[in-house]
Amino acid sequence: MSNETAVSSSARPADAGSQADPRRWRQLALLGGLLSVDNSEASVIPVMFPAIRKALDVKLAGLGALTAVSKLVGAFAGPMWVSVARRRPRKQVLVLCCGMWGVFTIAAGLVQNYIQLIALVAVISFGLAGGGPLTNGLIADLFDDRTRGRAAGGLYGIAFIGVGIAGPVFGALSHAHNGWRYGFFISGLIQITFGLATLLFLRDPGVGAAEGTATARETTVAARQGERARVKVLLGNRTLRLMCFQRLVTGQFVLLTFGTTFMVDDRGYSNAKASLITVPVGVAYVIGTFLGGVLGDRAHRRRPRSGRIMVLQTAMFVYAPIAYVLTQIHWKQFGIYLLLFALMAATQSVVPGVNRPIVMSVVAPEMRSTAFGMLLSAEAIGWALTNLLTGIVGDAYSLQTAFLWFSVILMLANGALFFGLYRPYAQDAAALEATLHAPEAIQ
Repeated sequence: MSNETAVSSSARPADAGSQADPRRWRQLALLGGLLSVDNSEASVIPVMFPAIRKALDVKLAGLGALTAVSKLVGAFAGPMWVSVARRRPRKQVLVLCCGMWGVFTIAAGLVQNYIQLIALVAVISFGLAGGGPLTNGLIADLFDDRTRGRAAGGLYGIAFIGVGIAGPVFGALSHAHNGWRYGFFISGLIQITFGLATLLFLRDPGVGAAEGTATARETTVAARQGERARVKVLLGNRTLRLMCFQRLVTGQFVLLTFGTTFMVDDRGYSNAKASLITVPVGVAYVIGTFLGGVLGDRAHRRRPRSGRIMVLQTAMFVYAPIAYVLTQIHWKQFGIYLLLFALMAATQSVVPGVNRPIVMSVVAPEMRSTAFGMLLSAEAIGWALTNLLTGIVGDAYSLQTAFLWFSVILMLANGALFFGLYRPYAQDAAALEATLHAPEAIQ
């Protein structure tokens, strides 16, 4: 049977998808740790870019280019790993792409010039791209609709812990000669460690385990065909289309990428001190993901057809003024920047615990990995474009100017997009619910 075929309740082990099974939270913790390798690798370059820039003679736009290459490669590689996971067990694919792939991260610490670095970053990103869609698919199979907000929030909260820990470590390494190289070595070892842990302890509950219901014939037929047929079906889902477009034009990522460099170039702090912003960012992000998931679940229980969208839209509109105060006002006290970065991260971190369950609520179980591949690919392309443009505008004018356009104005427009999501989401969620509880079982 294909790995993406829905698992019937009779064929499933009794404890695999049971909502009373405490092991689902342990599985979530393991998946969060596995997903943290992506954040850990990504944090090496933004945190240590001032040191990398001096060692390899790179301009500010080079940081945007590194991020753009990373995300664009990931955008195309993610769906490929989803396709592989339909032929091989998801667990094996995750061990390879997020775990053993750490050897390439270690190799990045040995580069001698910018061209070599950008090539290794592309290779690293190719592997890590499989983590997002596959782990989100697993979370959907481990948790039902009532608890998916908390689960998704917990997943990304755990994943982001690495940023709060790695940031100061990498910042301290900037004092050492070629200290940035050790950052890549450490990240690669973390990847391999979590890859081995996944191999030993992860249990895949099976696709559709949380629902335990049959799926409609037209969806199942498409699911058994190739990736093109799946994408064609999913493109007909209005909610997913709007969610992908929203992630394509979001400006939330530039402050995470350029925050440390902004504090060095525009505010005059040392690389080591500027890297301290990752501590409140990491702590606030972890707390925010958990709270965002809880708020999303509560809003969903009170307003099943609009609650989560309301939470997500509010987060967008709150983010923009925080970004304005953070980037457009020159504060003399470093502590104010720490507070504002924490507020920014807390607001941004609401997103994973809300938008992932939205997608799960409108996409059939055996199609979810493909749907998350599409969503995360759109997100990666948006991340690449906004970071590339931020680097260009930052070189031409200043990072402060770039942040005004991409972290403030674009985010206000981003929040406005959600006004067009309320009606399609209500209809798509109701349609899937009816489909999952259809009396006809399809084998």
